[in-house]
Amino acid sequence: MTTVVTYAQAELPARLAAQVAALEAQAWPGAGAGHDPALAPEVMLLLDDEGTVLVSLALLHKKIRHDGRTYRAAGLSSVVTRDTARGQGYGGHLVAAARTALAADPAVDLVLFSCDRPLVPFYEAAGFTRLPRAVLIGGTPGQPLATDAPGFAKEVLADFPGADTGAAAFAGARIALYPGLVDRLW
Repeated sequence: MTTVVTYAQAELPARLAAQVAALEAQAWPGAGAGHDPALAPEVMLLLDDEGTVLVSLALLHKKIRHDGRTYRAAGLSSVVTRDTARGQGYGGHLVAAARTALAADPAVDLVLFSCDRPLVPFYEAAGFTRLPRAVLIGGTPGQPLATDAPGFAKEVLADFPGADTGAAAFAGARIALYPGLVDRLW
């Protein structure tokens, strides 16, 4: 049996934070731990019966301007599954739970994030939509990082739970996310 739990990053219990840090260090050696507090990070975990973290991801939030409108955006970041738990559907279970939670959040108009191209079917299976030819621009206006930068093989995915618009407003667009220099792209 597994359990999904969500904590504000600042309230994540130390024993769980240590497990998340170890999983992230294994997946992305040398990467910094934690997320920019300005993005109201939440950590969503899938735990086994013994309290071991099987899967971890972060939910990040910020307002963005696109096509003359302001949207309350959220995104997935740092999705990682414990090596011994891979291939058992746990990652898909937590990503689907994250999509459901964000869809139920009245403070979220849309969900945007990028992933490596081979992972698109994984996120689509959880209910997210690929935005053809869309580009997320991360970093800052002075130090941008775009998903179409040389050497990147990224796709942009989305969900529109609270927006009165859909994928058509974002497909093929360059989307100024600008989450800062800590979470350059989420």
